[in-house]
Amino acid sequence: MSLSPNCGPRRGGARPDMVVIHYTAMASTEAARERLCDPAAEVSAHWLISERGEVLALVPEDLRAWHAGAGAWGAVTDVNSRSIGIELANLGDRPFPEPQMAALERLLESILARWQLAPERVIAHSDMAPERKCDPGPRFDWRRLALAGLSVWPEEREPADFHASLRAFGYPEAAHEALLQAFRLRFRPWARGPQDATDAALAADLAARFPVDAPGAAA
Repeated sequence: MSLSPNCGPRRGGARPDMVVIHYTAMASTEAARERLCDPAAEVSAHWLISERGEVLALVPEDLRAWHAGAGAWGAVTDVNSRSIGIELANLGDRPFPEPQMAALERLLESILARWQLAPERVIAHSDMAPERKCDPGPRFDWRRLALAGLSVWPEEREPADFHASLRAFGYPEAAHEALLQAFRLRFRPWARGPQDATDAALAADLAARFPVDAPGAAA
């Protein structure tokens, strides 16, 4: 398996301190691999996982892959230099198969251990770029990852200011509708309509338990 040429040194000697999950939005794993390894595409990821659970290493984790693009998470604005990107072969309109999810869990467990990352440092592409991206989308099972200790899931508590809570958790500044959509894609994919008290209650819990730039948190 050839490595992708679309990579380079991490800027400023940065080390990866988060993981960003994507879907490929392409018809096959092979088509996605070809694009991620095509110099003309100027896009790449560290890992690609097929529908069958095959895990393909495309960029060494100590190098900077070009998977995140413009966006931010907490104080981090160059997400590519601070993250590991995982692409899941999926068009975005179907569930993620069991072999693929099981392979992702194994890979995440190894990444979090290898780089000593907390579960809250596993985020969606749509989290860090809510006005541009929607992947891995509403069919991705974030609660499953949280139950395995590989991500986080909120509980309801006293509602607080929705935008302030999202900022404290890590979301960047963005239009209200984009933030609401990104939040619900991950934590309430079945919810519809205007922002409600449940949105605010869940966001408040994330802010209280997982403040992105708190002392001792990954910076």
